[in-house]
Amino acid sequence: MIEAISTELILRKEYLNFGSLDTIYFGGGTPSILFADELEGLVKNIHSIFNVSNQAEITLEANPDDLSEEKLSVIKSLGVNRLSIGVQSFQDNTLKMLNRAHNSDEAINSIELARKVGFDNLSIDLIFSIPGHSIAELKKDIDQVILMNPEHISVYSLTIEERTVFGNWQKKGRFKAVDDELSATQFDLLISELELHNFEQYEISNFCRDGNYARHNTAYWKDIHYIGIGPGAHSYNGSTRQYNIANNHKYMKSIAVGNVPFELDNLSHDAQVNEYLLTSLRTKWGCDLSILKRKYGYDLLRNQKEKISQLIRDEYLIMKTEKLLLTRKGKFLADDIISDLFWIP
Repeated sequence: MIEAISTELILRKEYLNFGSLDTIYFGGGTPSILFADELEGLVKNIHSIFNVSNQAEITLEANPDDLSEEKLSVIKSLGVNRLSIGVQSFQDNTLKMLNRAHNSDEAINSIELARKVGFDNLSIDLIFSIPGHSIAELKKDIDQVILMNPEHISVYSLTIEERTVFGNWQKKGRFKAVDDELSATQFDLLISELELHNFEQYEISNFCRDGNYARHNTAYWKDIHYIGIGPGAHSYNGSTRQYNIANNHKYMKSIAVGNVPFELDNLSHDAQVNEYLLTSLRTKWGCDLSILKRKYGYDLLRNQKEKISQLIRDEYLIMKTEKLLLTRKGKFLADDIISDLFWIP
């Protein structure tokens, strides 16, 4: 797999066609399981193929149980300057139910070790809407994550999909999804507590202190182009989206003969407008109406005047200068609100 990914880097080197890489993100799985020499090889290949900015944000997703002091030191020596640690919860009973390999002590220890070896940009993932995970337990998770003092926190509602362990459990009655009202209550608690401790909600699921926005993810929301390498990886160059096949065997077999196995989605004009609405409205920067006019020739206010006026009256949206933003109330219904504003020719 490492060899295939390295080969794809070479095959795709002309995709972005710009000066230098400003962010690199090792994720989409569990890259922290890689041996040091494997990770080092990938980093060297990236630097040999692309021009990497000296100020690039280089993030690695990691599970707490993979992060020994020795491993963290190696990761840092390779130029990784941001860690995203998948803690999910600090409650042992919840971690066990989620089939996580780590416990709460290991989660706390991994964060402390990361600080010890010199990481000064940490992101911690938490999950809410977990069946059986009470408001009191969520409050304990919030208190603990605040105590760890990370620069960034991502919070996600647990999704239960078919053909997964949780999906099968739900069919058998062993696992019942949290209802929307309780999920909203938990999300509201997260927002309130994190804001109280000076974490800014700069995107619906993401919070940071002191302007430590995830530069890589912010690029997605600001319509910046990117390349994704490996099985299931996505790429975007402004006019098309490219989706690598997710099957590992088929991916490696195809790469071995010099072909990148992918599906291509040519984005129509209206699809590009809707993508901008979808990504921009989720953020603190909002939807810039002047960009819609200048870049896409689309006047959102004129075309959706009645809907927008009603959403503003109902306090789901606000208008600041030429920017449309979700209110706190609107963030709880973001998907519905945004889809209502989509351009349908």
